[in-house]
Amino acid sequence: MNTLTDDSRPIFLQIAEQIEDDIIKGGLPEESQVPSTNQFASFYQINPATAAKGVNLLVDQGILYKKRGIGMFVTKGAREIVMKKRREQFYEQYVIKMKQEAEKLGITAEELKEMIMKGEE
Repeated sequence: MNTLTDDSRPIFLQIAEQIEDDIIKGGLPEESQVPSTNQFASFYQINPATAAKGVNLLVDQGILYKKRGIGMFVTKGAREIVMKKRREQFYEQYVIKMKQEAEKLGITAEELKEMIMKGEE
């Protein structure tokens, strides 16, 4: 687990994103058990209800599921669900805004492509 550092965003969202990051990176493979809300609460020094809110958000999205009396587990196909969600967020948060700013500045699509490719050199 990493530390939560973004004071501007709700802690429960940071918990959910940390779990998603671990799924993407392979640290939490399909069918593996996720730390309990009490473990999250203890590690991050937060209220267990806050940790539960982050975990339950992922349950609602089909990324985690509960085994009664045992705990939370990563759903089969969770990595693909998270990747799809993150790609959509990336497009909305970065690409659309970048294109809008480029249009304001008179940057053509070709120039924008060249700028992006320049970073790969």
